[in-house]
Formats: sequence, C-alpha cells, structure tokens
Amino acid sequence: MTTEIADVLIVGAGPVGLTAAVVLTQLGHDVVIVDAQAAGANTSRAAVVHPHTLELLEPYGVTAPLVGRGLHTPEFTIRDRDQVLIAVPFDKLPTAYPYTLMISQADTEKFILERLTELGVPVRRPVEVTTVVQDSDIVTATLSDGEQIRARYLIAADGLHSTVREQAGIGFTGGSYAESFSLADVRVSGGVPKDEVILYFSPAGLVVVAPLPDGMYRIVATVDEAPHEPDVAFIQRLLDDRGPKAQPAVVEEVVWGSRFRVHHRIADSFRDGRILLAGDAAHVHSPAGGQGMNLGIEDAVTAATTLSRVLRGEPQALLDEHAAARRRSTEVVVAIAGRLTSLATLPAAVRPLRNIAMRLAGKTSLVRDKLAWRLSGLDRR
Repeated sequence: MTTEIADVLIVGAGPVGLTAAVVLTQLGHDVVIVDAQAAGANTSRAAVVHPHTLELLEPYGVTAPLVGRGLHTPEFTIRDRDQVLIAVPFDKLPTAYPYTLMISQADTEKFILERLTELGVPVRRPVEVTTVVQDSDIVTATLSDGEQIRARYLIAADGLHSTVREQAGIGFTGGSYAESFSLADVRVSGGVPKDEVILYFSPAGLVVVAPLPDGMYRIVATVDEAPHEPDVAFIQRLLDDRGPKAQPAVVEEVVWGSRFRVHHRIADSFRDGRILLAGDAAHVHSPAGGQGMNLGIEDAVTAATTLSRVLRGEPQALLDEHAAARRRSTEVVVAIAGRLTSLATLPAAVRPLRNIAMRLAGKTSLVRDKLAWRLSGLDRR
C-alpha cells in the first residue's frame, strides 16, 4: 500500500472538480484530483454558462477561451408556442458578459482541463474512491486498488451518487419529478432563432430550444417516458406539439441524445469536518433556467478560495461560513428552477390563466430585470 499526501484531494473531474483544482493550484497549493470514469465518459450535458460564472472564472485563465468558442445569446424567452409570455434581456446587465453563453459541456471541460494541464496537474483516472475517513488533522481516502491519499482537506465533486457524501454520512434531502426528460443535440432548420434561448410551454409539456456552436441546437423536454436514444421522428414530434407553429422547425439530424430523470435534492450540510461538498454532490434540481453547472462552478471557486485562506492559517470557521452561504444560495436557485418547472407543467385547464398572468408580468421591466439578474447569477456576486 502506498500513500500520497496533498493539501487538497478533489474527488470528481467534471467541470466542478476541475475548476476547484485550477483555483487551488493557481493559488499555490498541492492538489490531487481523481475521477472514477475514463476520459470522455462523462455523459452529463450542461450547455449554459451564465455571466456570473464567466466573471468567477476570469482570474483563472478559463473565461477567454470559453467566450471565444461559445454562442452569445442576449435573450431568454418563455413562450407558449408562438406567443411570447416573458422576454428576459441580458444585454443591459452590468457585466462584461451581458449574455447567456451557449457551449457544450465537453468544450467547457476541455478548456478547464487545458488550464489545469498548463498548471502541471494531471487528472488521475479511472480511480475509484471506496472509503473516506477523517480525524481532526487529516482526511484519508482509500482507492479501489488499496492505495491511500491523505490530504488536509477533501472537496467532493463526485456527483449525484457521491461516495464521499455517503461516507461522510451527510443526508441528501428531496425527491424526484414524475416526468423523465429527453435530451438531444440536433440540426434544425425553420423557425428557431440563433440568438435566443427559448423555454416553450404547451399543453403537452415544456421543451427548451437553445442554439449551440456549429449550427447545433440543444433540445430538452419533459416526457412521461423518454426513449433511451431519441431519433429524428421523436424530436420532430416534440417540436411539432410544443414548439413554434407559424414557422415550424424541421429536425434534420439528431447528433446525440439521451434521457434522464431529475431530482430536487440538497445536502443537509455542505461541510463535514475536513470534507466540503460541491456541485451535484451537494445539490441537484430541474434544468429549467440552466443553473446546475453554474451553481457547481460557483461552489468550486468559493470552496477553493476559502480553503486557500484556511490553508494559509486563517480560522477554520471560514469553512462553516462558506458552507452555510452556499446552502442558502442553493435553496434560492433550486426554488426558482422548481417554480419554472411547475409553471411549465401545470394542468391544461389552468394554463390559459397562467399565460395571461405571465404575459402581464412580462410587460413590466421590474419583472424582466429581476429575472435577468437572477438567471445570470449576478444576484449572487
């Protein structure tokens, strides 16, 4: 049995774990990062990077390549078929990034990983953590091959089914939505704009249509039972039933597709001793509003910068403050995502009233501006 020693062990090398590793390494700390999956095996497919996230990543050399690759979409719109209910403008926000950046998670991970590689830190994979124990001075992770890694602190970024969270005995309170979600990256022609993210409400359920680089579109929809691999005919039916009517969208190709179920859960605590939770290990929720990965990257940056202060001798109480603040922010974001999902899936009988109320609310700049501020993440500065 060999033992490795580090300032911080990071378990999970998706966008959240990679971000934490970049921040800590750039701040001068010794980091080990491991992931149970082989390279390229991550099937999570976030596609939205919000302005506040770009601000947070800017000091760490990641924002410029992201902005150069992604599509800048200045408006998020909620529609019922062709009827605009609320248009949320981002282009007047007080930020250097007044837009939603649409970019595949594969590209986001690639750019963060490239920065980590520049800093000289490899990701060790596939490496499975099986047990985690801690005392007052150290946390020890044992790997499936018997090797141990000892660190002063551990950041758990190992997802919904987090081994570290379970080993720490932290509860994960919440439930699941009844519907499944269908997810696909497609090529589309017809009535779908290239500079707007649209959440369509319809009697059949919601569908999100969002542009991606290279002429692609991301489709996300609630479905009673989504197919494992949606085909052109299935996605076409979704858009025919829920999307634009005056200028119908035509699905030409499904490049990639999958399905997933959505949970709404928040960890009972974001800290246990020398263990901090981040990303899906700490919170999962509806994709409405595109907040999941953004919230996780915020977790990573704030956890890493706070840990850096503690590693340099400041009080450990800072970690309790961090954990409490992140949990409060998460509760707000999960509530917003839940409300959007509930609004989209109201029974057909009350949807006309919903539309009237939303259209009236959308006429006031106060409502539009508040939504832009919250969805962009700038209210969490």
